[in-house]
Amino acid sequence: MGKTSIVKFSKGGDNFEIIVDANMAYEFVTGKRSDPLSVLDVEVVFKDARKGERQSEDKIKKVFGTEDISKIAETILKEGNVPITTEQRQKLLEEKRRQVIEIISKNAIDPRTNAPMPPLRLENAMAEARVSIDPFKSASSQVDAIVKKLSIILPIKFSVAKVEVVIPPEYTNRCYGILKQFGLKSEQWLPNGSLSAIVEFPAGMQSDFYLRLSNATQGKATTKLVQ
Repeated sequence: MGKTSIVKFSKGGDNFEIIVDANMAYEFVTGKRSDPLSVLDVEVVFKDARKGERQSEDKIKKVFGTEDISKIAETILKEGNVPITTEQRQKLLEEKRRQVIEIISKNAIDPRTNAPMPPLRLENAMAEARVSIDPFKSASSQVDAIVKKLSIILPIKFSVAKVEVVIPPEYTNRCYGILKQFGLKSEQWLPNGSLSAIVEFPAGMQSDFYLRLSNATQGKATTKLVQ
């Protein structure tokens, strides 16, 4: 048995508590574990876990709309207060920060130059703007608020790149998967066997796209940014 913790959740003036394996609870809130039942030390919803006082079935049904312990535990784990160590919290914050930076970097450009936003530049701007990150909220749900705060000191624009590509016949097989991965919108096979395609993807991914395409075709593909 690992170390156990109590996860608390309150709603409508009533308390709901579950006893969990501390390490497994951490894995669940960080997305490394998906089964809420596997986290529970005992499949019981308490009013006061330390006293062993169970919550009434009526209040459980009223608040959660179900008596399914798996669904109830999932809600408590996602919305309740999951105790984590200082080390775990720091690790979770760092993981969430990297996720936020990756999302912005792949989807945003500098509107002054239309160039992708380098991760290091974003990281420095976040430190300068004193951006705070919630370790328990998804990275994607925090991006808009963070970008709004960053835009005060760093011009940021979310944009989509639309690129027309022509792949020589001898490289079409190895490049087709790349085009689909980045967002193949249309394709046309030319009389000489070349592939003409339109690809759309977040503007921040342009450098990665052009590099992969160049490596796959030895620099022989032609590209044109479509307005």
